[in-house]
Amino acid sequence: MSDIKSSKQSDATFDKLTPKEIVAELDKYIVGQKKAKRAVAVALRNRIRRLKLDDEIKEDITPKNILMIGPTGVGKTEIARRLAKLAGSPFIKVEATKYTEVGYVGRDVESMIRDLMAAGVAMVKQEMQESVVAEAEKRTEEALLDLLFPHKKRRETKKSGGPIVRPVGAFSFNNDGSEGPGPSILGTAIQVGIPIFDKNAAKEDAAQPEEPVKDGPAEQATREKLREMLCSGKMEDKIVEITVSQNFQFPGIESMGGGLEDLESSLSGVFSAFGGGQKRKRVTIARAREIIMAEETDKLIDRERVSDEARQRVEQTGIIFIDEIDKIAVKGERGGGGQDVSREGVQRDILPIVEGATVNTKWGQVNTDHILFIAAGAFNISKPSDLIPELQGRFPLRVELDALGKDDFLRILTEPKNALTKQYRELLGTENVKIEFTADAIEHLAELAAEVNNRLENIGARRLHTIMEALLDELSFDAPDIAPVRVVIDKDYVGEKLVDLVKDQDFGKYIL
Repeated sequence: MSDIKSSKQSDATFDKLTPKEIVAELDKYIVGQKKAKRAVAVALRNRIRRLKLDDEIKEDITPKNILMIGPTGVGKTEIARRLAKLAGSPFIKVEATKYTEVGYVGRDVESMIRDLMAAGVAMVKQEMQESVVAEAEKRTEEALLDLLFPHKKRRETKKSGGPIVRPVGAFSFNNDGSEGPGPSILGTAIQVGIPIFDKNAAKEDAAQPEEPVKDGPAEQATREKLREMLCSGKMEDKIVEITVSQNFQFPGIESMGGGLEDLESSLSGVFSAFGGGQKRKRVTIARAREIIMAEETDKLIDRERVSDEARQRVEQTGIIFIDEIDKIAVKGERGGGGQDVSREGVQRDILPIVEGATVNTKWGQVNTDHILFIAAGAFNISKPSDLIPELQGRFPLRVELDALGKDDFLRILTEPKNALTKQYRELLGTENVKIEFTADAIEHLAELAAEVNNRLENIGARRLHTIMEALLDELSFDAPDIAPVRVVIDKDYVGEKLVDLVKDQDFGKYIL
């Protein structure tokens, strides 16, 4: 019941997201790009509206997939990632260039749905595990106590399940030594049978070979004393021996088709039937707690419930972000041969997935009719019109993202919750080195980033990372030796550390 409750609470939070609130949340992490934020906010809100409709009309309303067009480093991926996190939806980011046409060795496009389903299962499993943490901790504590101070046990005095002779017939010898009816010399019939093992009796004997004896007052006192020491952390380094289950791991294999998914599931079932393998392992109490906690948590959740809930979330609220889609767009005349054949083939393979198809996964069949697809690309060489017309039609919403300038870089360095200046301040703070950025230093950094982007390849906000690393390279290297210290980074400091950039215009070291 706890997992159902958490799911309802998640739905309630999801239902309260209005387009304005979605944009406001995205503004905390992404600077500018109002058009793109509005487009994804409306798309997300329409999914919420659709879930409130009757089943008859609900199935006919498909998501309006979005195509983002803009240079690298302007926030395309971050918008999609933050949107999925905000909605609590299963989300994956894939590269269009990693897939190959059916018939070529490589990943098939259906694997993106399997990856999304895996993300959904992991998300639901984590939520359900959080709801059983208290019970799992209780069981883990008892298991650790059993390792440190086992209960006394007595073995039942009962006949063990040994071999049993099952009769299959009888015969006797005649006076002349031949077989058949007649007077017997021995006067006795010899019974013939075959030895067998009673599996049920053997299982019962193995399942309950011992019975625990109720602990006396002295044993209970000792156990409680060990419990206090265990809870206080005094026994974390003590070595104990536990039994660890070993699951057979299959190596990753790329194929020409999607048949290996079913093969892997079948082989996994075969190996699990043999118990998966177990071995004894000597570990510390701290490590044993982690292992036992994971096993007990896994036992307490319903795997079928996890699969069903994950499949429902993937089908109704899943989001797939296809990056670098411009790299598979065919330039010039179609059908020109060479690499373009494979590129157009990948587009044709992606088309049915985006339109709506049923994909086999190890957790069951997944329908893609209502999965939201967000594609993105710089399109600096090719154009959106270079995509095959059918695929263009499946991305009806097109949003152009703006290139970033000095003012945007200035805001990126200060406004977001994960601003770069805040990140470096926290990183060096762990070494007891306190750094402070002055306003003129931040403005100068923004100017330099914009200037380098104009002179060289425009890589957007990623240019700030290269400049910040160059600025703080010496300080980061010497931090453990000079701590504790307080460093003020002003415009002069920036000019001194980036003197090559300011005077010689030596941009080579800033090229990614």
